[in-house]
Amino acid sequence: MPPTTRNAHAIDGMISRLNAPDYDRWAVQIRRAGGCAQPIHLRGRAEYRDRQTGALLHRYTTRTEPDGVLRLPCKTRRASRCPACAETYRADTYHLIRAGLIGGKGVPASVASHPCLFVTLTAPSFGPVHTHREHHGKTHPCHARRAAPTCGHGRVLSCKARHRIDEPVLGEPLCPGCYDHAGSVLFNALAPLLWKRFTDALRRHLAKSGGLTLKEMRDHLAVSFAKVAEYQRRGVVHLHAVIRLDGPDGPNSRPPTWATCDLLAAAVTHSARVVRTDVPALDDEPARVLRWGAQLDIRPITLSGDLTESAVAAYIAKYATKAAECVGTLDRPIRLTDDLAALPVRDHARRLIAECFRLNDHEATADLRLAHWAHMLGFRGHFSTRSRHYSVGIGDIRADRTAHARLPLLDDDPEIVATWEYVGRGLNLGDQAIAAAITGGAI
Repeated sequence: MPPTTRNAHAIDGMISRLNAPDYDRWAVQIRRAGGCAQPIHLRGRAEYRDRQTGALLHRYTTRTEPDGVLRLPCKTRRASRCPACAETYRADTYHLIRAGLIGGKGVPASVASHPCLFVTLTAPSFGPVHTHREHHGKTHPCHARRAAPTCGHGRVLSCKARHRIDEPVLGEPLCPGCYDHAGSVLFNALAPLLWKRFTDALRRHLAKSGGLTLKEMRDHLAVSFAKVAEYQRRGVVHLHAVIRLDGPDGPNSRPPTWATCDLLAAAVTHSARVVRTDVPALDDEPARVLRWGAQLDIRPITLSGDLTESAVAAYIAKYATKAAECVGTLDRPIRLTDDLAALPVRDHARRLIAECFRLNDHEATADLRLAHWAHMLGFRGHFSTRSRHYSVGIGDIRADRTAHARLPLLDDDPEIVATWEYVGRGLNLGDQAIAAAITGGAI
């Protein structure tokens, strides 16, 4: 739609909504949805009845609502789709992570004394890419090399530019023809398996260090974690994780005295180095051994200093609302019928997407469902996860919010009989502009 036509539609929609007799009620719905950019539309009714007598206490129907629907927030975590709901998810994740570090929301404050580390597991190199290098506030050349080799595609594998941190070229390969796009896609797809093997190896190493078997360790020590995946500009994921040692009852019990931060750091280092996953040879690709990258960052979390519990919680929460769209791809699945050449994505991302579709046709990688996850550049895991006993879950926090916001009609909770039907989602252009003005957001 041309910009002039789009603006005309928006203005007409605004005038129509503002002059509607039920505008005030519509504005109340928008505020209650928190400024959601794509609210869910429901049609139906609900009856509140006394549990003892069955008497009708209250009846609600959407027939009297603006447009005949009830608007509810979409609750997406993706900031690219709905900034308002993503901000709620970010805040919930922040409190979830922080509770596991210093207590709160049912987690005892004594958890702050448990050994705990902030760990970053990176991806290996799949070829040199343009990058921003900075040291002591000074920007250094990207890939300055004396007598740099010329690759088989006729490109000199060197770059003397001092890239700004916001340059679009960051993450693009120095030579797209030499870059291992297949390896990048396969690593993303198998990163969840590498993480599982890493946590298994971590528990085995800790048990061995304590002179215990894995079965015996359950009575002495538990490993709790919360992690988030972050896309690097080159299109591969690396994982940030809070890893904590607890006693057998989780955060409510202290770990044994031999389970220290130093022991945990040694176990993380060992486990990150030994785990691997093998990818068999394909018709046009060699067999591969995928491991975590050489860069491994392990830092203790403190109550003061640069890496406080608030800083860690904020860092993880920030990336919990982002995905591959941050590196120049899409935030929706890509269909087989889509014209890849016409997609509004970076050239590097387009090559990775094409590689997902190409590898999807191989029998050995069919179970990875790479075509389905092409918009994620192959990654098919959950972005934000936690172990069972780390702290409360997102669902628990949302349930508490709902219980706090709900005002019961009686001291005794009434029986609710409801019938709902999904009839759509989103706002038209005019409604989007008014909603942004009402909630102070930019929808």
